[in-house]
Amino acid sequence: MRPLILLPVLALCLTACATLPSTQQTPFLPPSTFGIYQDNGTGAINQSAWAFASSANTRGNPIEAAKAVIALEYLSGELRENPRWISMDQAIKLRMALARDDLRQILGIRPDVPPQVVVNTLLALTFDLQSGNMPAAMQVLASPAFTQSPEQTLQVLSNLPYVQQANLATSRAASQSFSPNDNRS
Repeated sequence: MRPLILLPVLALCLTACATLPSTQQTPFLPPSTFGIYQDNGTGAINQSAWAFASSANTRGNPIEAAKAVIALEYLSGELRENPRWISMDQAIKLRMALARDDLRQILGIRPDVPPQVVVNTLLALTFDLQSGNMPAAMQVLASPAFTQSPEQTLQVLSNLPYVQQANLATSRAASQSFSPNDNRS
């Protein structure tokens, strides 16, 4: 009988550890977007820090580049709004938003598009690219969120340039996520 009483308490505790609901600034990500055993916050930091460390990491791989952009869209709101990251240096949070803006400009994503629309569009793109459905991928890139042609956007994702602001923001977020008492930026 006692284990049955503990089950609802355990479920409540696990629910408290879940990702916060999406907001205007922080898009919702499906569970395990950045790996089976990683929560989306840590996974997004790891994915983006790796991807933006060098343009060679995503060269020729638009799927990994799109995942890095998804991570940046997510982190620019997540780090500011989720109390989990309260000890992270405010300068990193500001740089993350600036890096997101830089990437939007490079990819031709309109600045007024809500982060959730960008994330949903890029998640659909990664799904279509992973399944080899190029006509569907090009249809996704024809979204009004993008100002460039689908071919141009795919070319940029296939050869994402080095973006210093993104590298600095994500690498510093990664270093602080592993050492919460370190507030250097």
